[in-house]
Amino acid sequence: MRGFLRAAGRRAARLPRLRTLRARLAAGLVVLLAVSCAAVGVAAVVELERFLTGRVDQQLTEAGPRFPASLEHDEQARSDHDGDERGDTRRMATGTFGARLVGGRVTHAAVVRSGDLATGLNVTLTARDEAELAAVPVDGRGHDVELSSLDDYRVVAAKGLDGDVLITGLPMEPVQAAVHRLELVATVVFGAALAIAGFTGVLWVRWSLRPLDRVTATATRVSELPLASGEVTLPPRAPGSDPGSEVGRLADAFDRMLGHVEDALTKRHASEERLRSFAADASHELRTPVASVRGHAELALLHPGPVPAKVTHALTRIVSESGRMGEMVDDLLLLARLDAGRPLERLPVDLTRLVLDAVTDARAAGPGHRWVLQLPEEPVTVQGDAHRLHQALANLLANARTHTPAGTTVTVSVESGATEAVLTVHDDGPGVPDEVRPRVFERFTRADRRRTEGSGGGAGLGLSLVAAVAQAHGGGVTLASRPGSTTFTVRLPTGADAQ
Repeated sequence: MRGFLRAAGRRAARLPRLRTLRARLAAGLVVLLAVSCAAVGVAAVVELERFLTGRVDQQLTEAGPRFPASLEHDEQARSDHDGDERGDTRRMATGTFGARLVGGRVTHAAVVRSGDLATGLNVTLTARDEAELAAVPVDGRGHDVELSSLDDYRVVAAKGLDGDVLITGLPMEPVQAAVHRLELVATVVFGAALAIAGFTGVLWVRWSLRPLDRVTATATRVSELPLASGEVTLPPRAPGSDPGSEVGRLADAFDRMLGHVEDALTKRHASEERLRSFAADASHELRTPVASVRGHAELALLHPGPVPAKVTHALTRIVSESGRMGEMVDDLLLLARLDAGRPLERLPVDLTRLVLDAVTDARAAGPGHRWVLQLPEEPVTVQGDAHRLHQALANLLANARTHTPAGTTVTVSVESGATEAVLTVHDDGPGVPDEVRPRVFERFTRADRRRTEGSGGGAGLGLSLVAAVAQAHGGGVTLASRPGSTTFTVRLPTGADAQ
């Protein structure tokens, strides 16, 4: 039994796992029906076998030990019939078995071949057959025995008048044939019922779970929407279903959740629009006063009369900081315009010439660094805004110069592919810290506050501006960094692929 259970467990482990709810429900329905059919079939077979066996026992009781008792004849009777034993087979069914035992040994054994007063009744029993007959209890009840030449029999043992044991038996072959026929019929009928129930069950489960399929389709469409920013229009809600069912309640809850999500996205978009509008308006309004402050400071520095050194230093700092603030206002204004989706120029731009000019400016601003150019022999042209692309490249080079020590090698390369141009800026500096790397293209992100503050670094808008310009041109920018190697890669579409 344990071996059977282990083998069944191994077979079950090899069966494919049912992953979908539809398959599990259908399989569960078929399994429950199979168990029910098996229980009904087993109960019917067991009851039929018990009933037929009881009828055989009743026939044996009615027949009594007359046939085995008639097997004992005196020597004269046997000689009159040439040694052929003849039993009293009147009213005995064909196949009736009789045996007489004296002292645990079989003295006579015969079986009714056909009809009454039949001849040739004797049967030959083996030692095992005689031992099995001798073991039959003398209790007037039916017992099963298996005889070598007669197969299965139902026998009843009774005491004879002279102390012998008389055994009467009937064959179990009719009972077994009826039971086997019922087993065959039950197997065919229940198998057909299982097949029909399995097919209809799959259709029923599929029909019952249609609302769930609609919810899944709606959820899939929502998952494919760009929800990070911008105005989002959610797809239509899943069609209504019975609110009293579990699937209907799930669909209603999902629709309510989508309603809350849509409200939150609408409010977020309105908030983003207000923030963009504020940033654009504030930047625009700040440009004039910042330029005015810078102009007055420069005018004061041009005063011909003597000016105290401290005043001169203060005015110089005002000019410097107002210039830096003006650049910051310009960056914010540009980001606001790009966020608003304002189109840029779409003109042919010689990317190789742009890189040459930007690296020349960077070499002048950072003579302590080693600047290396890797340019193709043929010019690489993209469609875009030359001024904004130059500004993005200048920010990348300024970032490499500001955040790496003197002596660092900065390599700028340009490659042209079938559909895009690839611009990379690589340096062998210390790399971008791990905690900053995931948000390096976000606004106001600064890798090292102490170093940038000490070196007059910006407000953390440079790389966010690079990402915005690249996206506005239909491309993107990525970062790969580790100690000793930092690479910014800008991809820009060429020709008809440029947006």
